[in-house]
Amino acid sequence: MLSKAGTATGEGARIERAEPGEVRVRRALLSVSDKRGVVDFARGLEELGVEVISTGGTARELLGAGIAARAIEDFSGFPEIMDGRVKTLVPRLYAALLARRDEDAHLQDAADQGVEQVDLVCVNLYPFEQTVARGEASEEEIIENIDIGGPTMIRAAAKNSAFAAVVVDPADYLEVLAELRESGSRLSLATRTRLAAKAFACTARYDVAIASWFSMRVHGAGFPPAWADAYEKVSDLRYGENPHQRAAFYARVGSPTHLLDGVNQLHGKELSFNNLLDLNSARQLAEAFEAPACAIVKHNNPCGCATSTDVRDAYERAFACDPQSAYGGVIALNRAVEVPLAQALAKQFVEVLLAPRFAEEALSVLRAKKSVRLLELPRWPAPLHEVECKPVIGGQLAQTADVVSERREQMRVLTRTAPSEQQWQDLLFAWQVCRHVRSNAIVLATGGATIGIGAGQMSRVDSVRIAVEKARAAQPRLLDGAVLASDAFFPFADGPQLAIDAGVKAIIQPGGSVRDEEVIAAADACGVAMVATGVRHFRH
Repeated sequence: MLSKAGTATGEGARIERAEPGEVRVRRALLSVSDKRGVVDFARGLEELGVEVISTGGTARELLGAGIAARAIEDFSGFPEIMDGRVKTLVPRLYAALLARRDEDAHLQDAADQGVEQVDLVCVNLYPFEQTVARGEASEEEIIENIDIGGPTMIRAAAKNSAFAAVVVDPADYLEVLAELRESGSRLSLATRTRLAAKAFACTARYDVAIASWFSMRVHGAGFPPAWADAYEKVSDLRYGENPHQRAAFYARVGSPTHLLDGVNQLHGKELSFNNLLDLNSARQLAEAFEAPACAIVKHNNPCGCATSTDVRDAYERAFACDPQSAYGGVIALNRAVEVPLAQALAKQFVEVLLAPRFAEEALSVLRAKKSVRLLELPRWPAPLHEVECKPVIGGQLAQTADVVSERREQMRVLTRTAPSEQQWQDLLFAWQVCRHVRSNAIVLATGGATIGIGAGQMSRVDSVRIAVEKARAAQPRLLDGAVLASDAFFPFADGPQLAIDAGVKAIIQPGGSVRDEEVIAAADACGVAMVATGVRHFRH
């Protein structure tokens, strides 16, 4: 039965009646794998008169610091067994966490079973992801780092956030203590709701990591029947694709690196959604080359790319491809920026500039440009070839990464005329760049630099026409003797013929059209070399 004061009466009654938002924290359970800050947090709770319950290693840590931590078995009436696999999985604890304190039936059940209330749970989980990431952990060790009781406690307290608080992140300890001190040992409903949201995100991430590990064991590089993924916010962005859209950047949980990992912003405004899209494309293209390289991207398409023995020369040749489009572009360089290059860059309007290092004098030159965002990436990680996903209505499409892995010796010369050694080098360069251009993609190049790029057209011949027009506008003298790369086969001979008439002397394309004979004949008629890769590289 219930007393007039609203407290359950009977043997072992311990839970007080309360309405949501009125719960005072009297008892807390602390059970953490990451023990950073837990002693100070527990001490702060103790100073507020909160009884602290703890488990295993956490209890030893607290007792060693002089904090009177009550053992979990004393609270639950059940000992820790099976090497700690079972220590919190007991009904008395979950009744304490899940009881609605405004429901007479719940309070009566608690009284009948001698359940004591628990108002706050502080839990973080066994380091499953860190164990997997080490690389050398055995399967047994990995499985032993799958936490069972921790996620269950977190979910129970988060579900009942109207009456209980859950803390899963050491970064929240100070804020929680501050609110408890200011409000008579109470946490607001708004705070408990925020903490519950963070808690469910924590367990969701944890479950995704475990599911992914098991899935890889079963399916390897294949696609499992269910796709689980999780992301963590890296930063808010200035805006989305347009100023009226809000945006943020999230990194995939468990990925060894991400777009901004290790990147230091040395100057300029915060990054926008479009900045990151273009930065991603520019960085991937620059990373494709071992030689000093420059990639200039505008609206997620390369508008210039070059390699050279000197990065300044690479920049100048990349910029010369399409100076008009390069205005306000995103530039990625795979070598350090010294003063001469900085002086050349300062003459242009650049949105974002990424490089491994900036000389101090070069920074002084570039910082005079208020709008440019200077990004330094001292250690460029190896390129990632993770599964790629694209959102569609109500779902997403998943595919393995598109990598240019085909080598020269795997390619076939289709024409009577074979490429010269210099043409081969230019063809392979143009083929690498072409994979980064929106389909239908055409790249004209000479001497390890692009001179014209046609992108994103519905007709391949239109992409050829645009590439030729770009080259004629910026560097017409380089068209004669240039090479052409096409990301997919030519359905008709009109595309190659247009390029040949402009001066192209060698072509690389996948081949495989039903009209290949006509396409090859057009090249043979003009003494132009044509190579088939056997692989296409659409980029939609």
